[in-house]
Formats: sequence, structure tokens, C-alpha cells
Amino acid sequence: MSEEKELLKRYREKRDFKQTSEPSGGKAESAGQRPIFVIQKHQASTLHFDFRLEADGVLKSWAVPKGPSTDPSVKRLAIPTEDHPLEYAGFEGNIPDGQYGAGTVEVWDTGTYRNTKFDGDQEIPPGKSIEDGHITFQLEGKKLKGGYALTRTGRGKEARWLLVKMNDTEANIEYDPVKEQPDSVLTGRSLEEIREGK
Repeated sequence: MSEEKELLKRYREKRDFKQTSEPSGGKAESAGQRPIFVIQKHQASTLHFDFRLEADGVLKSWAVPKGPSTDPSVKRLAIPTEDHPLEYAGFEGNIPDGQYGAGTVEVWDTGTYRNTKFDGDQEIPPGKSIEDGHITFQLEGKKLKGGYALTRTGRGKEARWLLVKMNDTEANIEYDPVKEQPDSVLTGRSLEEIREGK
């Protein structure tokens, strides 16, 4: 089994692709030299934001219940979830009832990112940084820009991550991107319009 297929095994086991229009994976490649990221607003049993970074040929994923912040003093809980295929970065729509993650998905933000994790002058690959429990990166999205860090706390089933904005020129303690820019960057639709198929 290829590394990419092994990484996506858990993702595929959770879904019936005859029922859901989510991509099964294995076809897409990164569009450019820089890796991609996507943040998807997901109204499932609860509303949350799925934060995904391209690494090792897949989208490494975390569920962020309150969404990202631009305030460096705010630490957002980020719960690791299964790796997703790169094609998932463009997925927007409804996951049918009875399927894993049933509900509505909106592409809230997307773009590329620049890895800023180094050991001296040697760049540490994003997958290795995530495996080690700490990654720093610069987002170049349509809504979010500037430095962020993801840091793991705890181990095993108790592991949780924190998503924190770096204190740079893109930091803004008075701005809440989740409230100020709620709609899809792909279609301009609200979560409600996507759910109703408008």
C-alpha cells in the first residue's frame, strides 16, 4: 500500500462514497510550489472549523471549535482528526444524514502557506514538525494572513493542540474574522445557502 493510501485509510473507512459526494482522494496534486491550506466551516452535530495543512501528500486536519483568531493572546483548542485528501480543499456542500460528519461544509478560507519551522538554517518538513508536536507557518489566505503556530499538548488519546496567532503585522486584537467574514471564499454563499442548495 502506498504511503498516501495508508495515510487516507482511516478517512476512507469512515465514508461511503456511494452516499457522500466527498472526494475519495488519490488524484490531486498541489497546485504550486507552496503547500496549500484550507479552513472549512462545518455545521455537523456542532458548528466548528476544520483547519487543514498540506503535508506528506495529504491534508493534516484539526477541528477548531471556535475557529481561528487574529489575537495573539487567544489560544484556540484544535482537536486532531483523520488526514484528508488534497481534493478536499475544494469540497463545499452537504454530507448526507447517516454519513460521518453529516451536515454542511463551507470553504471559509483557502490559500498557500510557508513553513517557518527551522533547525538552524535547515527547514524541518511540515510532516515532521506535526509529528514532533509543533509547527509554525505563514498563512497566505484570502481571509487569514501572517504567522500561526500549532502546538500539541498531551499524548495519545489525551493529545490536544492549540492554534495561536503569532504577534506580527497581521495580528489584530480588535478583529474577529469568524464574525466579520462568515461566508464562503469560493462562492460567497452563507452556510445556510449552501445547506439549502442556493
